[in-house]
Amino acid sequence: MPNAFNFSASPFDCLSTDEQALVRSNVDIAYFQPQAVVLEVGAETTHLFVIIKGYVTQMEGDEVQATFGPDDCFDGRSLVAGRASSRFVAAEEVLVYQLARATVQELIARNATFGALLFSDLGNKLSALAQRAEEHETQSLLMARVDQAYLRPAHTVPASASIVQVAQVFKDQRTTSVLVEDPTRGADGLGIFTATSLQHAVLDGRPLERLPVGDLAVYPVVTVQASDTIGDAMAVLLRARVHRVVVVDENGQVQGLLRALDLFSFVANQSHLVGVQIEQASTLEDLQHAAALITQLIAALHRGGMRIGLMTRLVQQLNTRLFERAWGMIAPSDLQANSCLFVMGSEGRGEQLLKTDQDNGLLLRDGYQPPHNLAEICQQFSDALARFGYPECPGRIMLNNPAWRGTVKEFTQRVKRWLLVPEGADDLMHLGIFLDAHAVAGDAHLLTQVRDNLQAFTLDSDVQVARFAAAVDAFGSPASWWGRLLGRDGAEQVNLKKAGLFPIVHGVRSLALAQGIGATSTAERLDALVAQQVLDPKLGQELQESLYFLMGLRLQAGLHEWALHRPISGNVDPSTLSSLERDLLKDTLAVVKRFKAVLHQRLRLDLV
Repeated sequence: MPNAFNFSASPFDCLSTDEQALVRSNVDIAYFQPQAVVLEVGAETTHLFVIIKGYVTQMEGDEVQATFGPDDCFDGRSLVAGRASSRFVAAEEVLVYQLARATVQELIARNATFGALLFSDLGNKLSALAQRAEEHETQSLLMARVDQAYLRPAHTVPASASIVQVAQVFKDQRTTSVLVEDPTRGADGLGIFTATSLQHAVLDGRPLERLPVGDLAVYPVVTVQASDTIGDAMAVLLRARVHRVVVVDENGQVQGLLRALDLFSFVANQSHLVGVQIEQASTLEDLQHAAALITQLIAALHRGGMRIGLMTRLVQQLNTRLFERAWGMIAPSDLQANSCLFVMGSEGRGEQLLKTDQDNGLLLRDGYQPPHNLAEICQQFSDALARFGYPECPGRIMLNNPAWRGTVKEFTQRVKRWLLVPEGADDLMHLGIFLDAHAVAGDAHLLTQVRDNLQAFTLDSDVQVARFAAAVDAFGSPASWWGRLLGRDGAEQVNLKKAGLFPIVHGVRSLALAQGIGATSTAERLDALVAQQVLDPKLGQELQESLYFLMGLRLQAGLHEWALHRPISGNVDPSTLSSLERDLLKDTLAVVKRFKAVLHQRLRLDLV
């Protein structure tokens, strides 16, 4: 039976062959009847348990803290501490592997990653995974095809063209190189002339209008296949000691130029490709094409193991520029100068990855008379975003709705009412969404004015804060999700937004509002709350790590739906989670539970 030990499950998937052999030599099997106590509080912990069959619940008093199923292990933390701090009970017939403490200690001494994944807190577990992911990221990017990188257009001139004519091509095409065709050279008749070559032409001494470019071009060009890997192209560049290569297809036809700078940018940051296309777009159709690449970019970055925090910042930058360019193509210059286009919700916080419903609005300068067709302009913008893949908001929280456009004075009064005298749940929801507003085009100072006015309003009662924050309890306790997490409650999927993302985001937002913190992202709000000693630094770090882990898990599920051409729900099928993912999800749900307890105490949610 020990030979059947599953080494593909965490934390055993990081063990070497010798370390696996150590496990096989020292593992036993134990059986527990339903309701049998596997570990009692205060009992000496002598083994690490790995479940083969059945489920075990972790109890604190009468409350379930966590549930463990097949391939899950417990209790590494109490094994290190020496005594169990929780009660572990067999929920049904349970069959487990037992690994003695001495063997576990030897594995920890040999393999630091194993130790981190076994008994460390959430942060150390994720750090261990991040180190492995960074190695994978670089390897994955180097294995990408050359034609997935940004290829610059190849401009070709005859060898007889003068240097003056080539300089004109440089200016007109905004390029620093041209390919030079010289039929007299046969198979080696394709050369290259660059800005560096132009310097040599000036120093040549011959009149530039009579100096043929073919005399100074470098023959032959260095080429790579479009189907070659990025790693291969990098090797060619380094071996040939050149700054650019010509990319050709299987028939030898030129596809473009790959510069060393663009190649290294691709390896370091694939958003370079999409960013360039957004910048070079001249029509809404061009922008639509660039927008379609954003999801592909996110999928590639995720496969490469890029950290969620960095990915969200990149995506926010791309989306901001996309919206800004689209607004610039649709709105007249006068309107652009006297307004502020802003986004809200996850996009405003910089926490959106896959495209979700539009959440945006338009601020107008006080005293400014907008165009008579303002409504039509706003509708054009909403329609453009819909074509880009951002569906209209079912609640119509968009600038094509008159309720979400207005002057600074009008918006200030509107937000004041939401804050001080809300008329229901919708007003509180609108307030929460607006608190995340982020300017993307126009005069950002207009949004700052509304924010400054908002900060001047005082929440003069705990009840007002508690009423706003109470939504963190809207979807129940984290413990209620564990049955679905392990697939014990039928085929129901886990809604990660309800289970963990919303309580973290809204809880942090509520504390920031109570403290007058103007930051919009959850990460910035957490930093400010820790700096003001509103949150314990350890809890602040765990909340940030939990947020990114949940976002990553939701992204993974969404990309799977996207690949299957299904609507993106962001829900997670429990059967698709690895044992490590289940373990980490339990850790994050435990963090959410502790955070809710802090919110109840600090914001007095019992008043609602």
